[in-house]
Amino acid sequence: MSTSNNYLITIVGPTAIGKTALAIEIAQHYRCEIISCDSRQFYKEMSIGTAVPSTDELAAVPHHFIQDKSIEKPYTVGDFERDALEKLDELFAKNSIQVMVGGSGLFVNAVLNGLDEFPEVKPEIRDMLNAQFNDLGLEHLQNQLKELDPIHYTKVALQNPQRVIRALEVCISSGKPYSSFLNQKEGSRNFTPIVIGLEAEREFMYSRINLRVEQMMSHGLLEESKKLYPYKNLNALQTVGYRELFSYLDNEISLDFAVSEIQKNTRRFAKRQLTWFKRTQGIQWFNIQTPLVEILNHINQQQSPQI
Repeated sequence: MSTSNNYLITIVGPTAIGKTALAIEIAQHYRCEIISCDSRQFYKEMSIGTAVPSTDELAAVPHHFIQDKSIEKPYTVGDFERDALEKLDELFAKNSIQVMVGGSGLFVNAVLNGLDEFPEVKPEIRDMLNAQFNDLGLEHLQNQLKELDPIHYTKVALQNPQRVIRALEVCISSGKPYSSFLNQKEGSRNFTPIVIGLEAEREFMYSRINLRVEQMMSHGLLEESKKLYPYKNLNALQTVGYRELFSYLDNEISLDFAVSEIQKNTRRFAKRQLTWFKRTQGIQWFNIQTPLVEILNHINQQQSPQI
């Protein structure tokens, strides 16, 4: 861990739990800015389906990495690590406290700890797995991953073919589980992280998710999906919310069923996010109904006396 007097307050937790609202309150308290660490909110073409902060929320506190990339240009976790660290250097020059918020565990970990190193993958293995995906479907790959790396199977976004294929190609190339290459090193950082996790009772969380999906539909998620339909095969759009509506637009399922599938798959996604973060050390968890002053007291206790 860094001994720097810079502090990066990081808000994590499952989707729809209320991370954005808390991040804004904390940033306003410390008069600092917010780094968004949501791997889908990066894209300017995706707004409703990614629950981008509202105009009022964006105006309340300066945000970075919100809708500043195009879905047509690949943007990797390595790209984000580099860009986020550069931006943090700028922000820490103005204020020794900054805020990062997001539910993308891999991206959060890259900023806080650095990326892990993986073995080189032979192109023929990647080609083989892509062929299996096209011929046998995603479930076939999921079952392979469950056998080769049951630990990573419980953490990975199973509905994202690229993530599943990436894990499998490492397993097959190295003969070792993908998870064995994770958390091997800690990158040098000029800040000390203070990580806050938000949680809630399951029924409360699931109710918020169901309501958010209904609100997305009423705000035009179907119309947004129609505009994005020509790009449906891009990695950025292998995302809950769009994927189900693309199936509706392909006349594979009804609209009502698509909406119920979005709600179900979002609940599953939230559960995987919680699993990821609960297995991550150094997170202080708070119920979403915890008073702000209690969270601020915890943050202040983690800082050196002169801050």
